[in-house]
Amino acid sequence: MNDSAVEQTKAKEKDKKGTMTWWQLALFGLGTTTGTGFLLGSSLAIEKSGFSVILNFFLAAIGTFFVFQSLAKMFAKHSEKGSFRTYSKQAFGHWAGFSHGWVYWSSEMLILGSQLTAIGLFTRFWFPNIPLWILTSGYAVLGVGVVLLGTAWFEKTVNLLAIIKLAAIVMFIILACLVIPGFLGADNAHMHTPKTFQAVFKGGAMGVWTSLIYVFFCFSGIEVMGIMAAELKDPKEAPKSGRFMIVTITVLFIVSIGLVLLVTPIEQITTQESPFVSALKDLHYQVLVHIFNGVLIIAGFSGLVASLYSVTLVMSMIADEGDAPKLFAKRSKKRQFPYGSLGLTLAGMVISITVALLLPNRVYEYITTAGGLMLLYTWLFILFASQKLLKPKAWGRAQTYTAIVLLLAAVVGTLFDQATRPGFFISLACISIIGTVTFFLRKRWSV
Repeated sequence: MNDSAVEQTKAKEKDKKGTMTWWQLALFGLGTTTGTGFLLGSSLAIEKSGFSVILNFFLAAIGTFFVFQSLAKMFAKHSEKGSFRTYSKQAFGHWAGFSHGWVYWSSEMLILGSQLTAIGLFTRFWFPNIPLWILTSGYAVLGVGVVLLGTAWFEKTVNLLAIIKLAAIVMFIILACLVIPGFLGADNAHMHTPKTFQAVFKGGAMGVWTSLIYVFFCFSGIEVMGIMAAELKDPKEAPKSGRFMIVTITVLFIVSIGLVLLVTPIEQITTQESPFVSALKDLHYQVLVHIFNGVLIIAGFSGLVASLYSVTLVMSMIADEGDAPKLFAKRSKKRQFPYGSLGLTLAGMVISITVALLLPNRVYEYITTAGGLMLLYTWLFILFASQKLLKPKAWGRAQTYTAIVLLLAAVVGTLFDQATRPGFFISLACISIIGTVTFFLRKRWSV
């Protein structure tokens, strides 16, 4: 090979490298995880477990950290365009990559419905007479518009909204820290601390168990971060990026939720609004209530855009490998945008909006449970694949087993609560359909 050919090869390899630094990926992760799962879904966890929800945040953070570490280590060892589903295929065969991809797509479609419903609920705080389905439709169109702008605009949008969301949470923490000791006036100084052991563990051990699924859902978004890890300049920095992001988000989650519980009578925290809005209402800061509600809408929209982008990209990858109709692999000539898979995503969102129209009272809880469960199944795939591909030593295996136990505990816990049980059966129906299709396709793959 002559010198010019070598230089051309090096140039091509350089072009394939990403442009993100580890801290940019960490900021992106902070943006994708700080969404409706935390800002609204945490109220579902508080309703079931009270002050003991803090314990669940610690447990969920540990499980989430071990899941992302497993994914990041696989990526650092061998970066793949298809991210987690490609590792499942390498570890267990074609059937695993196929089913993992479709399980993830199903989880994101359910999460999209959850996010659309949450943003609609936030907006109805200002416009209570507008039907929920109209609001969700409007946000769906806006989200698609951002995704169509391309990867560069998508990254900028998520990062900008991440800064706004994180600033709002920090603002709440500072406000609560000033209110409790009376720095903002003796009349406002107050705390609502639990007086008994039973008050701390609302719902007892069963309350802690059944709320774990919602706390795990607060950390949803790490898989989107895993997909975007392909944009890193140095893939080996993926674990460092994940460690920084998860530690930071865990501290913010626990401190902010702990302060919410201290400054707000727990009976005033309902599943119909964010616990942060409930807290600000109790503090009689009406202007901040409106400001924070705007931040909630921004947070929800940011998560919506991230889910739209990731599920569209993953579906196009699935179609590229022949595990979905070629129609979904079609891309625009100029920007190579996968408009075929976006069409499928839009169809799924129409179904979510229709469900929101038919079941507006309980839809958020049902869809959140089902979406959260499907996401945990995706995480279990990641853990099993890492165990096979990385062949970790004793400490690595201990981390994997710990994460598996925590994830399975959250899954099984949904069976023991009347409100979460329907979500479990929705997720089971999705798994059954994907499993049946996978079973019949295995013969074709073995040929």
